[in-house]
Amino acid sequence: MNHPNQLNFDTIIVGAGSAGCLLANRLSKDPNHRVLLIEAGGEDDWFWIKIPIGYLFTIANPRTDWCFKTEPEPGLNGRSINYPRGRVLGGSSSINGMLYMRGQSGDYDHWAKVTGDNTWNWQNALSIHKSIENYFDGENEWHGSKGEIRVEEPRVKWKILDAWQQAASEQEIPTIPEFNRGDNFGCAYFHMNQKKGVRWSMADAFLHPIRNRKNLTLMTKTQVLKVLTKNISDTTRNQSRYQTKAWANSKHEVYGLEILKQNSKKIVTANNEVILSAGSVSSPHLLQISGIGSSSHLKSIGVDPICDLKGVGENLQDHLQIRSVYKVSNCRTVNTLYKNFITRIGMALQYAIFRSGPLTMPPSTLCAFAKSDQSQVSANIEWHVQPLSLPKFGEDLHPYNAITPSVCNLRPTSRGWIRAASPDPMEYPKIFCNYLSTEEDLKVAVSGLKKTREIMNSKALAKFTPKEELPGDHIQSDNDLTNAARNLGTTIFHPVGTCAMGKIDSNGKAENELTVLDSNCRVRGISRLRVVDASSMPTITSGNTNAPTMAIAETVAREILSNS
Repeated sequence: MNHPNQLNFDTIIVGAGSAGCLLANRLSKDPNHRVLLIEAGGEDDWFWIKIPIGYLFTIANPRTDWCFKTEPEPGLNGRSINYPRGRVLGGSSSINGMLYMRGQSGDYDHWAKVTGDNTWNWQNALSIHKSIENYFDGENEWHGSKGEIRVEEPRVKWKILDAWQQAASEQEIPTIPEFNRGDNFGCAYFHMNQKKGVRWSMADAFLHPIRNRKNLTLMTKTQVLKVLTKNISDTTRNQSRYQTKAWANSKHEVYGLEILKQNSKKIVTANNEVILSAGSVSSPHLLQISGIGSSSHLKSIGVDPICDLKGVGENLQDHLQIRSVYKVSNCRTVNTLYKNFITRIGMALQYAIFRSGPLTMPPSTLCAFAKSDQSQVSANIEWHVQPLSLPKFGEDLHPYNAITPSVCNLRPTSRGWIRAASPDPMEYPKIFCNYLSTEEDLKVAVSGLKKTREIMNSKALAKFTPKEELPGDHIQSDNDLTNAARNLGTTIFHPVGTCAMGKIDSNGKAENELTVLDSNCRVRGISRLRVVDASSMPTITSGNTNAPTMAIAETVAREILSNS
Protein backbone atom coordinates (compact mmCIF):
# COMPACT_ATOMS: atom_id res chain seq x y z
CA MET A 1 0.00 0.00 0.00
CA ASN A 2 1.11 3.59 -0.59
CA HIS A 3 1.35 6.05 2.31
CA PRO A 4 2.28 9.37 0.65
CA ASN A 5 2.25 11.37 3.89
CA GLN A 6 4.42 8.98 5.87
CA LEU A 7 8.07 9.88 5.40
CA ASN A 8 9.78 7.93 8.17
CA PHE A 9 10.51 4.22 7.86
CA ASP A 10 12.63 1.54 9.46
CA THR A 11 14.41 0.46 6.27
CA ILE A 12 14.61 2.22 2.92
CA ILE A 13 15.55 0.29 -0.23
CA VAL A 14 16.60 2.17 -3.38
CA GLY A 15 15.75 0.29 -6.56
CA ALA A 16 12.88 -2.14 -7.16
CA GLY A 17 15.04 -4.30 -9.40
CA SER A 18 16.01 -7.89 -8.79
CA ALA A 19 17.75 -7.49 -5.42
CA GLY A 20 15.43 -4.73 -4.21
CA CYS A 21 12.29 -6.79 -4.77
CA LEU A 22 13.67 -9.70 -2.75
CA LEU A 23 14.88 -7.45 0.06
CA ALA A 24 11.50 -5.71 0.26
CA ASN A 25 9.81 -9.09 0.48
CA ARG A 26 12.02 -10.41 3.24
CA LEU A 27 12.37 -7.26 5.36
CA SER A 28 8.65 -6.41 5.31
CA LYS A 29 7.60 -9.87 6.50
CA ASP A 30 7.52 -8.52 10.06
CA PRO A 31 4.35 -6.36 10.08
CA ASN A 32 5.94 -4.04 12.63
CA HIS A 33 8.92 -3.25 10.37
CA ARG A 34 8.12 -0.38 7.99
CA VAL A 35 9.84 -0.63 4.61
CA LEU A 36 10.01 1.94 1.81
CA LEU A 37 10.92 0.67 -1.67
CA ILE A 38 11.81 3.37 -4.20
CA GLU A 39 11.86 2.86 -7.97
CA ALA A 40 12.82 5.47 -10.57
CA GLY A 41 10.80 3.73 -13.28
CA GLY A 42 7.13 2.92 -13.52
CA GLU A 43 4.87 -0.11 -13.30
CA ASP A 44 5.71 -3.31 -15.15
CA ASP A 45 2.26 -3.68 -16.70
CA TRP A 46 3.24 -3.16 -20.36
CA PHE A 47 2.40 -6.30 -22.33
CA TRP A 48 5.81 -6.44 -24.03
CA ILE A 49 7.41 -6.98 -20.62
CA LYS A 50 5.41 -10.16 -20.07
CA ILE A 51 5.80 -11.64 -23.58
CA PRO A 52 9.28 -13.20 -23.54
CA ILE A 53 10.39 -11.98 -26.96
CA GLY A 54 9.35 -8.47 -25.90
CA TYR A 55 12.96 -7.73 -24.98
CA LEU A 56 13.25 -6.64 -28.61
CA PHE A 57 10.97 -3.73 -27.71
CA THR A 58 11.85 -3.02 -24.07
CA ILE A 59 15.63 -2.72 -24.52
CA ALA A 60 16.66 0.73 -25.77
CA ASN A 61 13.17 2.01 -24.94
CA PRO A 62 13.08 4.84 -22.36
CA ARG A 63 9.80 3.47 -21.03
CA THR A 64 11.68 0.53 -19.49
CA ASP A 65 15.40 1.15 -20.00
CA TRP A 66 17.71 3.86 -18.63
CA CYS A 67 19.27 3.92 -22.12
CA PHE A 68 22.78 4.54 -20.87
CA LYS A 69 25.68 4.76 -23.32
CA THR A 70 29.34 4.10 -22.70
CA GLU A 71 32.16 6.49 -23.32
CA PRO A 72 34.04 5.84 -26.58
CA GLU A 73 35.89 2.56 -26.00
CA PRO A 74 39.44 2.31 -27.40
CA GLY A 75 39.14 -1.47 -27.20
CA LEU A 76 36.11 -1.31 -29.49
CA ASN A 77 37.87 0.91 -32.04
CA GLY A 78 36.44 4.04 -30.49
CA ARG A 79 32.81 2.96 -30.51
CA SER A 80 30.34 4.09 -27.85
CA ILE A 81 27.74 1.38 -27.25
CA ASN A 82 24.27 1.24 -25.72
CA TYR A 83 24.28 0.03 -22.13
CA PRO A 84 20.80 -1.24 -21.20
CA ARG A 85 19.68 -1.20 -17.56
CA GLY A 86 16.10 -1.78 -16.42
CA ARG A 87 14.11 1.29 -15.35
CA VAL A 88 10.83 -0.31 -14.32
CA LEU A 89 9.52 -2.53 -11.52
CA GLY A 90 11.65 -5.66 -11.64
CA GLY A 91 14.60 -3.68 -12.98
CA SER A 92 16.70 -5.54 -15.50
CA SER A 93 14.81 -8.77 -14.77
CA SER A 94 11.89 -7.15 -16.61
CA ILE A 95 13.90 -6.58 -19.81
CA ASN A 96 16.72 -9.14 -19.71
CA GLY A 97 17.14 -12.47 -21.49
CA MET A 98 15.46 -14.44 -18.64
CA LEU A 99 18.38 -16.88 -18.59
CA TYR A 100 18.90 -18.71 -15.32
CA MET A 101 22.61 -19.24 -14.82
CA ARG A 102 24.25 -19.47 -11.40
CA GLY A 103 27.87 -19.49 -12.54
CA GLN A 104 30.50 -22.06 -11.59
CA SER A 105 31.69 -23.32 -8.23
CA GLY A 106 35.05 -21.56 -8.58
CA ASP A 107 33.31 -18.18 -8.84
CA TYR A 108 31.84 -18.49 -5.38
CA ASP A 109 34.89 -20.09 -3.81
CA HIS A 110 36.86 -17.10 -5.10
CA TRP A 111 34.38 -14.72 -3.45
CA ALA A 112 34.87 -16.59 -0.19
CA LYS A 113 38.63 -16.20 -0.53
CA VAL A 114 38.69 -12.48 -1.33
CA THR A 115 36.13 -11.62 1.38
CA GLY A 116 37.57 -13.99 3.98
CA ASP A 117 34.04 -15.28 4.57
CA ASN A 118 33.01 -18.85 3.77
CA THR A 119 29.40 -17.72 3.64
CA TRP A 120 30.09 -17.19 -0.06
CA ASN A 121 31.60 -20.58 -0.93
CA TRP A 122 29.93 -22.79 -3.51
CA GLN A 123 28.24 -25.17 -1.09
CA ASN A 124 26.59 -22.34 0.83
CA ALA A 125 25.69 -20.52 -2.38
CA LEU A 126 24.12 -23.69 -3.78
CA SER A 127 21.96 -23.99 -0.67
CA ILE A 128 20.82 -20.38 -1.09
CA HIS A 129 20.05 -20.86 -4.79
CA LYS A 130 17.97 -23.94 -4.06
CA SER A 131 16.03 -22.20 -1.29
CA ILE A 132 14.73 -19.44 -3.57
CA GLU A 133 14.14 -21.60 -6.65
CA ASN A 134 10.94 -23.17 -7.99
CA TYR A 135 12.37 -25.67 -10.48
CA PHE A 136 10.12 -27.15 -13.15
CA ASP A 137 11.28 -30.72 -12.49
CA GLY A 138 10.98 -30.64 -8.71
CA GLU A 139 13.53 -30.75 -5.94
CA ASN A 140 16.75 -32.69 -6.30
CA GLU A 141 20.43 -32.51 -5.39
CA TRP A 142 20.89 -29.36 -7.48
CA HIS A 143 17.52 -27.64 -7.46
CA GLY A 144 14.77 -26.46 -5.14
CA SER A 145 11.00 -26.38 -5.62
CA LYS A 146 9.67 -24.27 -2.76
CA GLY A 147 11.14 -20.88 -3.66
CA GLU A 148 9.82 -17.92 -5.60
CA ILE A 149 12.07 -17.90 -8.68
CA ARG A 150 10.37 -20.02 -11.32
CA VAL A 151 12.77 -21.87 -13.62
CA GLU A 152 11.51 -23.64 -16.74
CA GLU A 153 12.71 -25.36 -19.89
CA PRO A 154 12.46 -23.73 -23.34
CA ARG A 155 9.06 -23.98 -24.99
CA VAL A 156 10.41 -23.95 -28.54
CA LYS A 157 13.16 -25.89 -30.29
CA TRP A 158 15.01 -25.16 -33.53
CA LYS A 159 16.51 -27.72 -35.91
CA ILE A 160 19.46 -25.45 -36.58
CA LEU A 161 20.27 -25.25 -32.87
CA ASP A 162 19.92 -29.00 -32.37
CA ALA A 163 22.47 -29.36 -35.17
CA TRP A 164 24.71 -26.73 -33.53
CA GLN A 165 24.70 -28.80 -30.36
CA GLN A 166 25.78 -31.85 -32.36
CA ALA A 167 28.48 -29.77 -34.02
CA ALA A 168 29.78 -28.68 -30.62
CA SER A 169 29.94 -32.34 -29.62
CA GLU A 170 32.06 -33.01 -32.71
CA GLN A 171 34.47 -30.40 -31.33
CA GLU A 172 34.65 -32.22 -27.97
CA ILE A 173 32.16 -29.97 -26.17
CA PRO A 174 29.85 -32.64 -24.75
CA THR A 175 26.07 -32.48 -24.67
CA ILE A 176 24.97 -32.21 -21.04
CA PRO A 177 21.50 -32.15 -19.42
CA GLU A 178 21.81 -28.68 -17.92
CA PHE A 179 24.10 -26.10 -16.34
CA ASN A 180 23.96 -24.82 -12.72
CA ARG A 181 25.71 -27.78 -11.11
CA GLY A 182 29.04 -26.08 -10.48
CA ASP A 183 30.90 -27.14 -13.63
CA ASN A 184 29.33 -25.77 -16.79
CA PHE A 185 31.60 -27.41 -19.38
CA GLY A 186 29.37 -28.69 -22.16
CA CYS A 187 26.41 -27.71 -24.33
CA ALA A 188 22.75 -27.53 -23.29
CA TYR A 189 19.62 -25.50 -23.73
CA PHE A 190 19.22 -22.64 -21.30
CA HIS A 191 16.76 -22.80 -18.45
CA MET A 192 14.70 -19.64 -18.12
CA ASN A 193 12.84 -17.46 -15.66
CA GLN A 194 9.40 -18.01 -17.14
CA LYS A 195 6.10 -19.35 -15.89
CA LYS A 196 3.90 -21.08 -18.47
CA GLY A 197 5.37 -19.11 -21.33
CA VAL A 198 5.32 -15.71 -19.61
CA ARG A 199 8.35 -13.79 -18.31
CA TRP A 200 8.76 -14.32 -14.58
CA SER A 201 10.60 -11.25 -13.34
CA MET A 202 11.84 -10.74 -9.82
CA ALA A 203 8.93 -8.34 -9.30
CA ASP A 204 6.58 -11.22 -10.18
CA ALA A 205 8.47 -13.51 -7.82
CA PHE A 206 8.96 -11.27 -4.79
CA LEU A 207 7.12 -7.95 -5.02
CA HIS A 208 3.66 -8.38 -6.52
CA PRO A 209 2.60 -11.17 -4.13
CA ILE A 210 3.23 -8.91 -1.10
CA ARG A 211 2.38 -5.43 -2.42
CA ASN A 212 -0.64 -5.18 -0.13
CA ARG A 213 1.38 -5.46 3.07
CA LYS A 214 0.40 -2.44 5.14
CA ASN A 215 3.96 -1.92 6.33
CA LEU A 216 5.38 -1.78 2.77
CA THR A 217 5.35 1.50 0.85
CA LEU A 218 6.25 1.50 -2.84
CA MET A 219 7.14 4.74 -4.60
CA THR A 220 7.46 4.50 -8.39
CA LYS A 221 8.65 7.24 -10.76
CA THR A 222 10.72 8.56 -7.88
CA GLN A 223 14.29 9.76 -8.35
CA VAL A 224 16.74 9.59 -5.46
CA LEU A 225 18.77 12.78 -5.44
CA LYS A 226 21.12 12.19 -2.52
CA VAL A 227 22.03 9.84 0.29
CA LEU A 228 21.85 11.90 3.48
CA THR A 229 24.62 11.47 6.04
CA LYS A 230 25.59 13.00 9.37
CA ASN A 231 28.26 12.60 12.01
CA ILE A 232 27.77 9.32 13.80
CA SER A 233 25.52 9.59 16.85
CA ASP A 234 26.06 8.10 20.29
CA THR A 235 22.95 6.00 19.71
CA THR A 236 24.50 4.36 16.65
CA ARG A 237 27.95 4.11 18.21
CA ASN A 238 26.52 2.24 21.19
CA GLN A 239 24.69 -0.41 19.17
CA SER A 240 26.98 -3.29 18.28
CA ARG A 241 25.16 -4.19 15.07
CA TYR A 242 26.08 -0.78 13.65
CA GLN A 243 29.72 -1.17 14.65
CA THR A 244 30.49 -4.44 12.89
CA LYS A 245 33.29 -4.92 10.31
CA ALA A 246 32.89 -2.21 7.64
CA TRP A 247 30.92 -0.04 10.08
CA ALA A 248 33.49 -0.30 12.89
CA ASN A 249 34.96 3.10 13.79
CA SER A 250 32.73 4.87 11.27
CA LYS A 251 32.69 8.64 11.52
CA HIS A 252 29.43 8.99 9.62
CA GLU A 253 26.05 7.36 9.40
CA VAL A 254 23.16 7.52 6.95
CA TYR A 255 19.80 8.78 8.12
CA GLY A 256 17.78 9.05 4.93
CA LEU A 257 17.46 10.24 1.36
CA GLU A 258 16.48 13.28 -0.61
CA ILE A 259 14.02 12.26 -3.32
CA LEU A 260 12.16 13.85 -6.21
CA LYS A 261 8.58 12.75 -6.89
CA GLN A 262 6.12 14.57 -9.12
CA ASN A 263 8.51 17.54 -9.33
CA SER A 264 8.49 17.87 -5.55
CA LYS A 265 11.54 17.27 -3.35
CA LYS A 266 11.04 15.34 -0.13
CA ILE A 267 13.14 13.88 2.66
CA VAL A 268 12.59 10.28 3.71
CA THR A 269 14.32 8.98 6.82
CA ALA A 270 15.27 5.50 8.03
CA ASN A 271 15.45 4.39 11.65
CA ASN A 272 17.59 1.35 10.84
CA GLU A 273 19.26 1.20 7.42
CA VAL A 274 19.33 2.49 3.88
CA ILE A 275 20.06 -0.17 1.24
CA LEU A 276 21.12 0.76 -2.28
CA SER A 277 19.99 -1.82 -4.83
CA ALA A 278 20.05 0.47 -7.84
CA GLY A 279 22.47 -1.65 -9.86
CA SER A 280 26.09 -1.54 -10.97
CA VAL A 281 25.69 1.82 -12.71
CA SER A 282 23.32 3.74 -10.44
CA SER A 283 24.44 2.56 -6.98
CA PRO A 284 28.02 3.88 -7.31
CA HIS A 285 26.73 7.00 -9.07
CA LEU A 286 24.39 7.76 -6.17
CA LEU A 287 27.19 7.25 -3.66
CA GLN A 288 29.49 9.58 -5.57
CA ILE A 289 27.04 12.47 -5.88
CA SER A 290 26.41 12.04 -2.13
CA GLY A 291 30.10 12.54 -1.30
CA ILE A 292 31.07 8.88 -0.93
CA GLY A 293 33.86 7.87 -3.30
CA SER A 294 37.33 8.86 -4.42
CA SER A 295 38.02 12.29 -2.92
CA SER A 296 40.10 13.39 -5.89
CA HIS A 297 37.34 12.52 -8.34
CA LEU A 298 34.62 14.09 -6.20
CA LYS A 299 36.52 17.34 -5.85
CA SER A 300 37.13 17.46 -9.59
CA ILE A 301 33.37 17.52 -10.26
CA GLY A 302 32.47 19.88 -7.42
CA VAL A 303 31.22 17.39 -4.82
CA ASP A 304 32.37 17.79 -1.21
CA PRO A 305 33.87 14.46 -0.08
CA ILE A 306 32.37 12.90 3.04
CA CYS A 307 34.06 9.51 2.93
CA ASP A 308 37.11 8.76 0.78
CA LEU A 309 36.36 5.36 -0.75
CA LYS A 310 38.56 4.95 -3.80
CA GLY A 311 36.79 1.79 -5.00
CA VAL A 312 33.35 3.31 -5.53
CA GLY A 313 32.64 3.02 -9.25
CA GLU A 314 35.93 1.25 -9.98
CA ASN A 315 36.46 -2.46 -10.76
CA LEU A 316 33.73 -2.49 -13.45
CA GLN A 317 33.61 -5.90 -15.14
CA ASP A 318 31.33 -7.02 -17.94
CA HIS A 319 31.01 -9.86 -20.41
CA LEU A 320 31.86 -8.71 -23.91
CA GLN A 321 30.08 -10.79 -26.53
CA ILE A 322 31.56 -11.11 -30.01
CA ARG A 323 28.63 -11.64 -32.31
CA SER A 324 29.47 -13.73 -35.36
CA VAL A 325 26.61 -13.99 -37.88
CA TYR A 326 26.13 -16.93 -40.25
CA LYS A 327 23.63 -17.10 -43.08
CA VAL A 328 21.92 -20.51 -43.16
CA SER A 329 19.53 -22.35 -45.45
CA ASN A 330 17.17 -25.36 -45.31
CA CYS A 331 15.77 -24.26 -41.97
CA ARG A 332 13.71 -21.59 -40.28
CA THR A 333 14.98 -18.80 -38.06
CA VAL A 334 13.28 -15.90 -36.34
CA ASN A 335 14.51 -13.51 -39.05
CA THR A 336 12.35 -14.91 -41.83
CA LEU A 337 9.44 -15.95 -39.61
CA TYR A 338 9.11 -12.41 -38.33
CA LYS A 339 9.55 -10.72 -41.69
CA ASN A 340 6.75 -12.77 -43.27
CA PHE A 341 3.29 -11.44 -42.37
CA ILE A 342 1.58 -14.83 -42.46
CA THR A 343 4.15 -16.62 -40.27
CA ARG A 344 4.20 -13.63 -37.94
CA ILE A 345 0.45 -14.02 -37.41
CA GLY A 346 1.00 -17.74 -36.92
CA MET A 347 3.57 -17.12 -34.21
CA ALA A 348 1.21 -14.72 -32.46
CA LEU A 349 -1.66 -17.22 -32.55
CA GLN A 350 0.58 -20.04 -31.30
CA TYR A 351 1.58 -17.89 -28.37
CA ALA A 352 -1.93 -16.63 -27.64
CA ILE A 353 -3.46 -20.12 -27.65
CA PHE A 354 -0.68 -22.38 -26.39
CA ARG A 355 1.91 -20.04 -24.80
CA SER A 356 4.52 -21.76 -26.94
CA GLY A 357 6.54 -21.10 -30.06
CA PRO A 358 9.06 -18.40 -30.99
CA LEU A 359 7.41 -15.67 -28.91
CA THR A 360 8.38 -17.60 -25.75
CA MET A 361 12.06 -17.71 -26.56
CA PRO A 362 14.78 -15.78 -24.79
CA PRO A 363 17.33 -13.95 -26.96
CA SER A 364 19.62 -16.96 -26.65
CA THR A 365 18.25 -20.49 -26.52
CA LEU A 366 21.30 -22.74 -26.69
CA CYS A 367 24.49 -22.36 -24.68
CA ALA A 368 27.93 -23.91 -24.57
CA PHE A 369 30.90 -23.58 -22.21
CA ALA A 370 34.49 -24.52 -23.01
CA LYS A 371 38.10 -23.56 -22.37
CA SER A 372 39.79 -21.09 -24.68
CA ASP A 373 42.99 -23.09 -24.13
CA GLN A 374 44.01 -26.00 -21.94
CA SER A 375 45.78 -23.80 -19.40
CA GLN A 376 42.40 -22.66 -18.03
CA VAL A 377 41.31 -24.26 -14.75
CA SER A 378 37.68 -24.39 -15.90
CA ALA A 379 35.51 -23.28 -18.80
CA ASN A 380 36.24 -19.61 -19.50
CA ILE A 381 34.29 -18.94 -22.69
CA GLU A 382 30.55 -19.17 -23.28
CA TRP A 383 28.42 -19.18 -26.42
CA HIS A 384 24.93 -17.72 -26.54
CA VAL A 385 23.48 -19.22 -29.72
CA GLN A 386 20.55 -17.35 -31.22
CA PRO A 387 18.26 -18.47 -34.08
CA LEU A 388 18.22 -14.86 -35.29
CA SER A 389 20.54 -12.02 -36.16
CA LEU A 390 20.40 -8.26 -35.92
CA PRO A 391 22.93 -5.41 -35.95
CA LYS A 392 22.29 -4.72 -32.24
CA PHE A 393 19.42 -4.92 -29.78
CA GLY A 394 16.80 -2.31 -30.52
CA GLU A 395 17.40 -2.51 -34.28
CA ASP A 396 15.60 -4.53 -36.97
CA LEU A 397 16.39 -8.16 -37.66
CA HIS A 398 18.49 -8.91 -40.72
CA PRO A 399 16.39 -9.65 -43.83
CA TYR A 400 18.00 -13.05 -44.41
CA ASN A 401 17.93 -16.41 -42.61
CA ALA A 402 20.76 -16.44 -40.07
CA ILE A 403 21.96 -17.47 -36.63
CA THR A 404 24.25 -15.72 -34.18
CA PRO A 405 26.73 -17.85 -32.22
CA SER A 406 27.95 -15.15 -29.86
CA VAL A 407 31.02 -15.95 -27.77
CA CYS A 408 32.18 -14.19 -24.63
CA ASN A 409 35.10 -14.30 -22.20
CA LEU A 410 33.71 -15.33 -18.81
CA ARG A 411 36.66 -14.09 -16.75
CA PRO A 412 37.79 -10.82 -18.34
CA THR A 413 40.87 -9.16 -16.84
CA SER A 414 39.96 -5.72 -18.20
CA ARG A 415 38.56 -3.30 -15.64
CA GLY A 416 36.54 -0.16 -16.24
CA TRP A 417 34.68 2.40 -14.14
CA ILE A 418 31.49 4.34 -13.46
CA ARG A 419 32.04 8.00 -12.55
CA ALA A 420 29.66 10.85 -11.87
CA ALA A 421 30.06 13.59 -14.47
CA SER A 422 28.82 16.38 -12.20
CA PRO A 423 26.99 16.93 -8.89
CA ASP A 424 23.68 16.86 -10.77
CA PRO A 425 21.87 13.61 -9.90
CA MET A 426 19.85 13.83 -13.12
CA GLU A 427 22.95 13.81 -15.33
CA TYR A 428 23.97 10.31 -16.35
CA PRO A 429 27.34 9.07 -15.10
CA LYS A 430 30.21 8.33 -17.42
CA ILE A 431 30.56 4.62 -18.17
CA PHE A 432 33.91 3.31 -19.34
CA CYS A 433 34.13 -0.47 -19.64
CA ASN A 434 37.72 -0.55 -20.93
CA TYR A 435 36.98 -3.67 -22.97
CA LEU A 436 39.83 -5.68 -24.50
CA SER A 437 42.46 -3.60 -22.72
CA THR A 438 44.62 -6.57 -21.68
CA GLU A 439 46.61 -9.04 -23.73
CA GLU A 440 44.82 -11.90 -21.99
CA ASP A 441 41.39 -10.64 -23.07
CA LEU A 442 42.56 -10.14 -26.65
CA LYS A 443 43.97 -13.67 -26.73
CA VAL A 444 40.69 -15.15 -25.46
CA ALA A 445 38.69 -13.11 -27.98
CA VAL A 446 40.70 -14.46 -30.92
CA SER A 447 40.48 -18.00 -29.56
CA GLY A 448 36.71 -17.67 -29.18
CA LEU A 449 36.26 -16.60 -32.80
CA LYS A 450 38.44 -19.47 -34.01
CA LYS A 451 36.51 -22.01 -31.95
CA THR A 452 33.23 -20.60 -33.27
CA ARG A 453 34.46 -21.29 -36.79
CA GLU A 454 35.47 -24.83 -35.87
CA ILE A 455 31.96 -25.53 -34.64
CA MET A 456 30.28 -23.88 -37.63
CA ASN A 457 32.47 -25.93 -40.01
CA SER A 458 31.49 -29.24 -38.40
CA LYS A 459 29.68 -32.00 -40.34
CA ALA A 460 26.49 -31.66 -38.29
CA LEU A 461 25.86 -28.21 -39.77
CA ALA A 462 26.84 -28.95 -43.37
CA LYS A 463 23.26 -29.45 -44.62
CA PHE A 464 22.43 -25.90 -43.53
CA THR A 465 25.28 -24.50 -45.70
CA PRO A 466 26.40 -21.89 -43.16
CA LYS A 467 28.08 -18.84 -44.69
CA GLU A 468 29.99 -16.51 -42.41
CA GLU A 469 28.67 -12.96 -42.82
CA LEU A 470 30.41 -11.50 -39.78
CA PRO A 471 33.28 -11.14 -39.29
CA GLY A 472 33.65 -12.74 -42.75
CA ASP A 473 35.74 -15.74 -43.79
CA HIS A 474 38.28 -13.49 -45.53
CA ILE A 475 39.48 -12.45 -42.07
CA GLN A 476 42.11 -15.01 -41.07
CA SER A 477 45.16 -13.58 -39.31
CA ASP A 478 45.24 -13.07 -35.55
CA ASN A 479 45.65 -9.34 -36.10
CA ASP A 480 42.58 -9.21 -38.34
CA LEU A 481 40.57 -11.34 -35.89
CA THR A 482 41.58 -8.99 -33.08
CA ASN A 483 40.31 -6.06 -35.10
CA ALA A 484 37.11 -7.96 -35.86
CA ALA A 485 36.58 -8.54 -32.15
CA ARG A 486 36.96 -4.81 -31.58
CA ASN A 487 34.42 -4.07 -34.33
CA LEU A 488 31.84 -6.70 -33.36
CA GLY A 489 32.14 -6.77 -29.58
CA THR A 490 29.25 -5.45 -27.48
CA THR A 491 27.93 -5.81 -23.96
CA ILE A 492 25.96 -8.86 -22.96
CA PHE A 493 24.43 -6.75 -20.17
CA HIS A 494 26.35 -8.10 -17.15
CA PRO A 495 28.04 -5.13 -15.41
CA VAL A 496 29.23 -5.98 -11.89
CA GLY A 497 31.81 -5.10 -9.28
CA THR A 498 31.56 -1.32 -8.92
CA CYS A 499 30.99 -1.44 -5.14
CA ALA A 500 32.92 -4.62 -4.51
CA MET A 501 32.95 -6.73 -1.37
CA GLY A 502 36.33 -7.47 0.14
CA LYS A 503 38.16 -8.48 3.28
CA ILE A 504 37.65 -6.03 6.16
CA ASP A 505 38.86 -6.64 9.73
CA SER A 506 37.03 -6.04 12.99
CA ASN A 507 38.37 -2.48 13.14
CA GLY A 508 36.92 -1.56 9.77
CA LYS A 509 40.25 -1.69 7.93
CA ALA A 510 40.24 -3.09 4.41
CA GLU A 511 42.97 -5.33 3.05
CA ASN A 512 42.55 -3.73 -0.41
CA GLU A 513 42.01 0.01 -0.75
CA LEU A 514 39.46 -0.56 -3.53
CA THR A 515 37.19 -2.58 -1.23
CA VAL A 516 33.88 -0.77 -0.73
CA LEU A 517 31.84 -3.36 1.18
CA ASP A 518 32.45 -6.05 3.74
CA SER A 519 31.12 -9.57 3.16
CA ASN A 520 27.66 -8.52 4.36
CA CYS A 521 27.51 -5.61 1.93
CA ARG A 522 28.00 -2.88 4.55
CA VAL A 523 29.60 0.29 3.17
CA ARG A 524 33.02 0.90 4.69
CA GLY A 525 33.05 3.94 6.97
CA ILE A 526 29.33 4.82 6.64
CA SER A 527 27.21 3.13 9.29
CA ARG A 528 23.63 2.05 8.48
CA LEU A 529 24.35 1.97 4.73
CA ARG A 530 24.58 -1.10 2.48
CA VAL A 531 24.82 -1.79 -1.22
CA VAL A 532 23.15 -5.03 -2.25
CA ASP A 533 23.09 -5.72 -5.98
CA ALA A 534 25.40 -6.88 -8.77
CA SER A 535 27.84 -4.09 -7.94
CA SER A 536 28.63 -6.00 -4.73
CA MET A 537 30.35 -8.84 -6.59
CA PRO A 538 34.14 -8.84 -6.18
CA THR A 539 34.52 -10.62 -9.52
CA ILE A 540 32.12 -11.48 -12.30
CA THR A 541 30.52 -14.91 -12.37
CA SER A 542 30.81 -17.41 -15.22
CA GLY A 543 27.57 -16.65 -16.99
CA ASN A 544 24.48 -14.51 -16.66
CA THR A 545 24.40 -12.45 -13.49
CA ASN A 546 20.78 -12.27 -12.35
CA ALA A 547 20.75 -15.52 -10.38
CA PRO A 548 23.99 -14.67 -8.51
CA THR A 549 22.53 -11.26 -7.67
CA MET A 550 19.50 -12.96 -6.14
CA ALA A 551 21.77 -15.20 -4.07
CA ILE A 552 23.55 -12.11 -2.74
CA ALA A 553 20.26 -10.44 -1.83
CA GLU A 554 18.90 -13.52 -0.06
CA THR A 555 22.15 -14.05 1.86
CA VAL A 556 22.27 -10.44 3.08
CA ALA A 557 18.54 -10.39 3.91
CA ARG A 558 19.07 -13.37 6.20
CA GLU A 559 22.00 -11.65 7.89
CA ILE A 560 19.95 -8.48 8.47
CA LEU A 561 17.03 -10.42 9.92
CA SER A 562 19.26 -12.50 12.16
CA ASN A 563 20.64 -9.32 13.76
CA SER A 564 17.43 -7.30 13.97
